[in-house]
Amino acid sequence: MTVTACAGCVAVPMDISQVADRGTTVHLSLPGIRCAGCIAGVERTLSALPSVVSSRVNLGEKRVRVSLAPGCSPDPAIEALTAAGYEAHELDTTALRPIGDDEGRSLLARIAVAGFGMMNVMALSVAIWSGAGDATLALFHWIAAAIALPALAYAAAPFFRSAIGALRAGRVNMDVPIAIAILLAASMSLYETIVATGGQTWFEAALSLTFFLLTGRYLEHRARASARSAAAELTALEVFRVQRLTAQGRELVDVSSILPGDQIALAAGARAPVDGLSETTALLDRSALTGESDPATIAAGDAICAGEVVLARPLILRATARAEDSTLRRLAALVEIAETGRHRYSGLADRAARLYAPVVHGLAALAFAGWWGMTGDLHLAISVATATLIITCPCALALAIPAVTAAMTGRLFKRGVLLKSSTALERLAEIDTVVLDKTGTLTTGVARLPDLDPDAGSVALALAQASDHPTSRALCNALSGHTPARLTDLQEISGDGMQGVWNGAIVRLGKGDTDPVLDLPDRRITLPFQEELRPGARDLVDDLRRQGLKVEMLTGDTSERAQHLSARLGIDSYHANVRPEGKADLLQSMAARGAHVLMVGDGLNDTGALASAHASLAPSRALDAARVAADGVMLADDLTVVAESLALARLARRRIRQNLLVATIYNIVAIPFAVAGFATPLMAATVMSSSSIIVVLNAVRK
Repeated sequence: MTVTACAGCVAVPMDISQVADRGTTVHLSLPGIRCAGCIAGVERTLSALPSVVSSRVNLGEKRVRVSLAPGCSPDPAIEALTAAGYEAHELDTTALRPIGDDEGRSLLARIAVAGFGMMNVMALSVAIWSGAGDATLALFHWIAAAIALPALAYAAAPFFRSAIGALRAGRVNMDVPIAIAILLAASMSLYETIVATGGQTWFEAALSLTFFLLTGRYLEHRARASARSAAAELTALEVFRVQRLTAQGRELVDVSSILPGDQIALAAGARAPVDGLSETTALLDRSALTGESDPATIAAGDAICAGEVVLARPLILRATARAEDSTLRRLAALVEIAETGRHRYSGLADRAARLYAPVVHGLAALAFAGWWGMTGDLHLAISVATATLIITCPCALALAIPAVTAAMTGRLFKRGVLLKSSTALERLAEIDTVVLDKTGTLTTGVARLPDLDPDAGSVALALAQASDHPTSRALCNALSGHTPARLTDLQEISGDGMQGVWNGAIVRLGKGDTDPVLDLPDRRITLPFQEELRPGARDLVDDLRRQGLKVEMLTGDTSERAQHLSARLGIDSYHANVRPEGKADLLQSMAARGAHVLMVGDGLNDTGALASAHASLAPSRALDAARVAADGVMLADDLTVVAESLALARLARRRIRQNLLVATIYNIVAIPFAVAGFATPLMAATVMSSSSIIVVLNAVRK
């Protein structure tokens, strides 16, 4: 029997998993990271360790994915990060699921305390501004201090912890100037209260600053959460415990204890916990992995992926992989790589973050010295320096790229496109030419066979079953009434079909002049073959042409068939009778002429072209080699997702550029404004938080 797998299962062959993991992989939680400078610092720290093969930080999830050399422990990585000032904790990857929003609740509690203190101190300030006497003024200052200092100690703790950790490690992050600004405002106010000089205090400013900074940080947190990671959505599909069948009966066990060969009882409505084979016919909901809403009917022995839902009636699943090796985990790992991909724009953000500390502190020091020297007013000089420290915080720049990447990768996955390459989103945005494979990509075949004698039918079926080519699959369906012959020395000759040895003679199933042919020792039999368009093929070509893209078709089939199909679909041009090596050469020559080509193909003969293209996509039903070579896998059958992917990639590029422009304009306007003394610390906090919120909301908007 030919075992059929769901699109999600076949989308990620094991060699892709190995590419994604590259050795033992651990996830470390980094609750203190907040900016592009943190990303660079963490990855730089880890890259210096001999035990670390690679690492990639996910800012939105505050997590780093570390690939370790075989036999190495994550402890050196955790120790190195701690020494560098980054709080790090290992996550249990066998039960890695979305957890409660502890950070959001903590921020809300601190906002409430800061807001309560701010309102009460402002109420006292009304009396002071109304002309209170010296004794009343001193009393109100002390009451304000009693309210403000404990409130600041609690509400501003995240800024102080982060700043102290950075300074201990000999570096500066964006929370250092914020902590200095709050500390300056509070300490100067306390000094005025103690010496009772009758001067101004800034308790309400320190509390207002903390309140607005925390509010901005909470809104950023919620905005990022609204663009929930596609990887997190995948891990949310995982099952905690399952019913395992044993000789003694059923037992409830953790899914992490399931081994290949174990039998699992799944009730109607249950979600498959691991990859496996069904022992009965079944009806499945595969929409979570493929985006296809129609239920899928499978036979006994067919494959089921982790995350798929059993419909109609219970079934027995025989596990073929552990939970950590499931399709669901491998899909999540690949989505995470795509979400945390580095763009050419990332270099700009990283360089800006490295320059931030010396430039900002230098500006603040110059502003303080200049205003104190010109006016002799210490309060004014401190106020200007504090506002400068706050207003130059690079939060907007740090969020400009990762927020867009996470949002767009998630939207693509929901549409049924899984990006495997970390730079695929950027390269898809640059496409100007789309090259489409014909057989298996644009078309599906139906064989119209003559009456075959038992020998011819059994040999043809055996050869067809040995290949995953679309034509072979169609022949398998047409030959289902025959029994496959016993063949030896089976091999696929790229571009020429399958051949083997039957009764001591070579037999071959391959290309003829127009239709597939079966070569037997004493005769050649033509197997008539009729092609049908795949769903969305015509709409895809129309959509691509509306986007102003050039569309070409590439096939090893005859010119007659290629011309007929290209005319039928309105394709600009076609290349027929092209051998596998010729496909790769053609794409390389197009690239040499300046074309940015997207290749869409599914066969072994398309592998070289997929690897040579500027960007590439493969259907989930494609051969393993094609899926490995491609930058992304289309989980759904509808080809229109190709055009949608290109449109979303260009939208992502526009959003990144818009965010970088917003961050740049903000700094160009805000820094001189603060240094010139036109911004109070409270105004600076409000403007800085607003810029970050604008950037994140722009990234996640539809």
